[in-house]
Amino acid sequence: MKQTYQALLVAASMIGIALLAVFDFVPVEVAQYSPFLLLALFPGAWLRDRKSCDLLNGSEA
Repeated sequence: MKQTYQALLVAASMIGIALLAVFDFVPVEVAQYSPFLLLALFPGAWLRDRKSCDLLNGSEA
């Protein structure tokens, strides 16, 4: 469940940066590269956790 909250937080921050760019609080060039920067800073939000279940073997952690 923790990984879901991390993904939602990263997505909300991406949307927030996009909205700040629309209203000219953040430069557009910064907003264009912010999704890549956020994914690089928080890889746990989009990469699988080692404790996640193995779908091929059917086992759970």
